[in-house]
Amino acid sequence: MALSDRALRRSAWAAWWFFATMFTLAVLLSLRWGSGDELGFVVVIAGFPFVGLLILRRQPRNTIGWLLQGIGFVWGLGGLADNYARYGLLVDPGSLPGPDVAMGLIAGIWAPGIGLMGTFLILLYPDGHLPTPRWRPVAWLSAVTILVLFVVVDLSPGKLQAGPVPTLPNPLGVESARPVLDVLLAVLLPLLALCIVGCAVALVRRFRRSRGIERLQLKWLATAGALVASLFVLSIALSLLSQSTSTGPQPDWLTALDAIGGMSFLLLPVAIGISILRHGLYEIDVVINRALVYGSLSATLAGVYLGLVLLLQLVLSPLTDQSDLAVAGSTLAVAALFRPARARIQSLVDRRFYRSRYDAARTLEAFAGQLRHELDLEAVGTDLRTAVRDTVQPEHVSLWLRPEVRRP
Repeated sequence: MALSDRALRRSAWAAWWFFATMFTLAVLLSLRWGSGDELGFVVVIAGFPFVGLLILRRQPRNTIGWLLQGIGFVWGLGGLADNYARYGLLVDPGSLPGPDVAMGLIAGIWAPGIGLMGTFLILLYPDGHLPTPRWRPVAWLSAVTILVLFVVVDLSPGKLQAGPVPTLPNPLGVESARPVLDVLLAVLLPLLALCIVGCAVALVRRFRRSRGIERLQLKWLATAGALVASLFVLSIALSLLSQSTSTGPQPDWLTALDAIGGMSFLLLPVAIGISILRHGLYEIDVVINRALVYGSLSATLAGVYLGLVLLLQLVLSPLTDQSDLAVAGSTLAVAALFRPARARIQSLVDRRFYRSRYDAARTLEAFAGQLRHELDLEAVGTDLRTAVRDTVQPEHVSLWLRPEVRRP
C-alpha cells in the first residue's frame, strides 16, 4: 500500500531528527576529544539531509529529496555507532556491551555514504529517473558494488584505524578469508571509481539533451561541482607543493584553504536545493558569467601584481633597498588596469560562452552608430526592424509610426 503524502512528510521529519540527534552528539564529542576537521565534516554532511527535508516538505515523493535524506541517514547510523563506541571505549570503558563490534559494523560505512553521493545522486538528478533505460546496468552495477564493498570492508581483518581507538582490531574480521577479501577490495575500489565516472558521463549526456528548466537545473549542479572540484584540486596541489619545498609545519593560509575546500562541499546540496525548489533558478547564467569574469580577472591581476613587484624590485635595487616603492607602483598599475582588463575579459567570456548575448550587443552598437548619421526616417525604420530581428528574434516585426498631424 502506497504511503500518503502526509506519512511521507512525517518519515522525512523523523529521518531528519534522527540525524540531528546524531549530529549534536558528534559535535559535543568532537569539541571534547575530536578535532576541527571532524567537526567540519559533520557540518558539511548535515547539509545533505537538511536540503532533502526542505525538498520533501514541498515534494514528498521527490526521489532526489529521499536520496539526500538517505545520505544523512547512512552517516547518522555511522555517527550513532561511533558515539556508542566512544562512550564504551573512552568515556566509561566496560559500561556498554560490544563497543568494538559497533565500530566493526561501521568500518565500511563510507562506501554507501560516498557511493550514494557519487553515483545515484548524480545519475538520477534532477527528475529522479535514469537518463535512458540503457543506463540501468550502470545503476545495478553501482548498487552491487556499494553493497559488496561495505560488507568486504566490515569483514576485512586488521586495525580499525578510523575509530576512536586506532589500535583496536576488527572483531568482525575473518582471518581465513583474508586472501579473498584482499582480492575483492582491490577490484571493488577501482570499480566504485569507474561507477562514479560512469554516472558523471550520464550527467553530461543528460545535459547535452536537456532543454528549458532541466538544463538550468543541471547548470546549477555543474557550477557547484566545478567550483568544489577546483578548490579541492587547488588545495591538494598546493599541499603537495608545500611539502616538497618545505619541511616545516603547514602554513596557516594553506590550512585555511584546506578548510575552505572541505566546506565547499556544502555547495552541492545547496545547488540541488535551489535547482529543485526553483528559487532564483534563472540567475545561474549570471552567476556563471560573474564567476568566469571575476575569477579570470582576479588571476590576471594577481599575476600582473606579483610580476610587477618582482620586476620593480630588480630595477630599483641599485637605487634603494626598500620594497615599498615597488609595492606602491604595482598597486597603482593594477588599479589602472582593473577597468580595461574587466571589459576585455567580459568581452572574451561573452564571445566564447554567451555568443547570442555578444552578437546582440554588437548589433545594438552598430545600430546606434548608424542612427547618429542617418537622416532618412524610412531607412531608420528598416535598420530598427533589422536590429530587433537580430537581437530579440521575434516571429514577426512591424513598425508603426504616428502619422504627422497638420495644424491649420
